Amino acid sequence: MMKWFTTSNRWKHFVGSLIIGALADTIYCASLAGIGTAGALEFKDKQYGGKWDWVDFVITIAGVAIGYTLRYTLISILK
Repeated sequence: MMKWFTTSNRWKHFVGSLIIGALADTIYCASLAGIGTAGALEFKDKQYGGKWDWVDFVITIAGVAIGYTLRYTLISILK
């Protein structure tokens, strides 16, 4: 599992997007930032001769969703 996760810098996609999700104020903001970031990262890979990696794209969006969920849960608990 760790070998798969470290392939193609997937862990960087996940950690970076986790931070984006945790800093987003609303689900709308998190969604736009996550999809925009995932698309930009994959577009950059494709422009530099690589290929579009749907796994990296999904991992980036999943990281944003998890980050936002953690933020929302923490704020709900502290209220």
